[in-house]
Amino acid sequence: MAAAAEEAAVAELAALLAPAAGEAARAGAAEAALALSGSPAGRRLLAGQPAALSALLELAAGPGPPAARHARACLVNVSAEPAARGPLLAALPALLGLLPEGAACGVLANLCRERGAARRVLRGLRERGSGLAPLLQALGEPRPPPQLGALLCNLSQLPEGRRGLLDRSRCSVQRLLPFTQYRDSAVHRRGIVGALRNCCFEYEDHEWLLSEEVDILPFLLLPLAGPEEFPEDEMERLPVDLQYLPPDKQREEEPDIRKMLLEAVMLLTATKAGRHVVREKGTYLVLRELHGWEREPEVLAACEKLIQVLIGDEPGPGMENLLEVTVPEEVEQQLQRWDREEEERWRREQREARGSTPCPEEPSR
Repeated sequence: MAAAAEEAAVAELAALLAPAAGEAARAGAAEAALALSGSPAGRRLLAGQPAALSALLELAAGPGPPAARHARACLVNVSAEPAARGPLLAALPALLGLLPEGAACGVLANLCRERGAARRVLRGLRERGSGLAPLLQALGEPRPPPQLGALLCNLSQLPEGRRGLLDRSRCSVQRLLPFTQYRDSAVHRRGIVGALRNCCFEYEDHEWLLSEEVDILPFLLLPLAGPEEFPEDEMERLPVDLQYLPPDKQREEEPDIRKMLLEAVMLLTATKAGRHVVREKGTYLVLRELHGWEREPEVLAACEKLIQVLIGDEPGPGMENLLEVTVPEEVEQQLQRWDREEEERWRREQREARGSTPCPEEPSR
């Protein structure tokens, strides 16, 4: 009975959101819908009402605040529900028309967590003739929408999304780089770093990414660097942007972002040429200091794996490109099991003591 009453109430709310209800009633209904979307149960109820979603979309595209603002915020919340994916994707042209407004980015970012939806969004952007251009142009605004980074990250999970960001004729990826240090929004920064990490899967572009034309490495390393001072001989090995950092320099505060930055650098070491550049730019020095500072087990493990690649011997013939090496399924399962055991070990040690683990030393070259 309770479920039936809730569904009837949401159906009544949908009727109040419809144009026939009048402007005042729609504004009040949009505010009520936003409040309802604040709980998981409320989001599920709204997601199961295509008429309500359609009315919210119409309101969101309208000019009248605060009703449009409430409708957009409500749609961001509801779009996280799988049941809302179909109705919202059916209205994809309307959503794309709202870009690059922040709530539209948020709705599409939620939808694009699923690869099929991300593919539809990319196709829709291409059909509009603009591709990723409106999103990349929005990066130039004084305060880009925080959800924009998440949208770019989710679109870049697909090869065609990465190709759009790695379009050399448009200098697209270069527009992302300054945001690895963006302090105004961890949400936006997280999305941008995720997009950069995804782009690093394209090993054919590594030489270009590491070249002076893009110079991605300092942008990935700077958030991992602290205020430590280095001897002159070590300082000279670092990129200019990482030399003589101020005593109040702080590392990236979000552990998951630090981990993605390390993963991006790891991907750049997939090829022999990439490993050479990453080594020559003094990356080990930054990682050595990070290793002594880091306390998060997963980030520490990622740091150690990267250090081992940098200080280890070069792979044998036919295995120079680590992204092309085929790992037997049983070996992959064993490695995953070791990863889980390593993570459990680190968590246990963290509970027992907060000490640091010695960092592997870089061999003299």
